[in-house]
Amino acid sequence: MLFPMFLKLSARPCLVVGAGTIAESKIASLLEAGGRVRVVALEATAQVRSWAQSNSIDWHQRPFQADDLEGMFLVVAATSSAELHERIFEEATRRGVLCNIVDVPPLCDFYYPAVVQRGALQIAISTAGKSPALAQRLRKHLEEQFGLEYEEWLAQLGEVRDKLQSSKLDPAERKRLLHENASEEAFETFRRNRRQSKRSG
Repeated sequence: MLFPMFLKLSARPCLVVGAGTIAESKIASLLEAGGRVRVVALEATAQVRSWAQSNSIDWHQRPFQADDLEGMFLVVAATSSAELHERIFEEATRRGVLCNIVDVPPLCDFYYPAVVQRGALQIAISTAGKSPALAQRLRKHLEEQFGLEYEEWLAQLGEVRDKLQSSKLDPAERKRLLHENASEEAFETFRRNRRQSKRSG
């Protein structure tokens, strides 16, 4: 069984080996999460080159070296060399660096889930590498179930929670109100008011 969790990558050093189209998407997700990204690759896509020119990433235009893993929190590798992938995984394991070799489940300490994102709400789906296609299908289903309005509603719930947490209410009453505000009934009321507001606007 996998242990599900959400990692805080802000300012953590992350290594990506490879800079093709697949690696580009991995770099993008690491940057979005606030990671400090170093890329090692001889060639790079136009987007990766652009990130390097703007100093969003640190691109080393050369082959991978074992010392590239020094001080890294995690490494993602997406190259065309199975031999290089095995070497990266072995080195990462030896150094205690979390490793993901794209599309090679046995050489992964973690997997990229299919994600539904609505602001601060994230719903992640994993099949432990057994069927990414199923994970993508479930993601599309959940995207329909959890519409864009969830971003706005969650932001509102966060504001209400902050106010309640700073109040002098009895803890049991505070908990009751928090659950009441996050109920299905409360969401339906929010959605109805949102529709009316858009019509009148």
